[in-house]
Amino acid sequence: MPPFPSQRAAVRRRTMLAGLAGVVGLTSACSAGRGTGGASDAGDGGGTGDGADGFPLEIANCEARLRFDAPPERVVLLESAPVTTLDGIRVLDRVVSRAGAFPPGCYDEDLAARIEEIPALSEDIDASGHLQISQELVIAQQPDIVFGLPDGVTREALADAGAQVVVQNVYCASDHHRSSFETLYEQIATCGRIFDRGEQAQTLTASLRERVEAVTGAAEELGTATAAVLYPSVGGGPLYTYSAASMVTAQLDALGIENVLAGTAERVFEISAEPLLAADPDVLIVLHQSTDGADDGTSVVEEMISQDQLASLRAVQEQAVLPLLFNFAEPASPLVVDGLERIHQWLRELEG
Repeated sequence: MPPFPSQRAAVRRRTMLAGLAGVVGLTSACSAGRGTGGASDAGDGGGTGDGADGFPLEIANCEARLRFDAPPERVVLLESAPVTTLDGIRVLDRVVSRAGAFPPGCYDEDLAARIEEIPALSEDIDASGHLQISQELVIAQQPDIVFGLPDGVTREALADAGAQVVVQNVYCASDHHRSSFETLYEQIATCGRIFDRGEQAQTLTASLRERVEAVTGAAEELGTATAAVLYPSVGGGPLYTYSAASMVTAQLDALGIENVLAGTAERVFEISAEPLLAADPDVLIVLHQSTDGADDGTSVVEEMISQDQLASLRAVQEQAVLPLLFNFAEPASPLVVDGLERIHQWLRELEG
């Protein structure tokens, strides 16, 4: 999914009038969220999976309130971001079907193979990265829970069919605060509660916290730098950038790097060349999608530079541009910790 969250139009207008939100691809070979383990704030209702204490469970999700009478057994993925969280809490085997782009570069060989075995309902992605799928096809899977809400699919219709819809927390009304890795830990905790996997969620989060802290400590050697994170539309469409409410800003904050375009309330918004040239960041991170792993993002970067006349940017001239698969930066999933480590390693190599 693209920069725009795949949600109902009302949610989309509120959370990103000026941008995208749910892109699903990211960098040169996304690694498979190494850590397995959990959330620091799993809350009540999270157990080991042997019972169903804490159910029925009610949780808030964006504008909705969801109810689960028992841990879900049939999961449909209409976005790829939840994959590594579900795998980390040991419930990926409950996914009965998937739709959208699941870039193999984001996972290790074992996880990529298991994802490939899940029946695909649709891989129809439009030019802006949004999934195209019929609501009837989703309902036919008889899900208990659906992750993602692309255009044409509604919470109400799925609820009538017995399924609750979970939208990533960063796609909710999150444009009034600065994202941090706590956003990720909260997302994992929520999944732990829903699936009665509280202990697994805590273990996953503990592992991820340790990795984030290790990078943050090591990043002190990098010195001060500025960055911008961009998402160019496929085929000559608008150019977008990510601001304070995005997980990419959380990554840059952990690295001690200033996001030069983080001064707005929006999570993501359209940007023209002029303000980008005026900001002239030290480095550029360019998010992209690759469904088959054949494109490492180089062609996307080249097209963006040519199309948006960005050749005079200092980062371009000094070849300080990193193509990154979208899910290594957005939304909140264990993959953003992989992305943090990749960005850190790339910056160290830049400094020589």
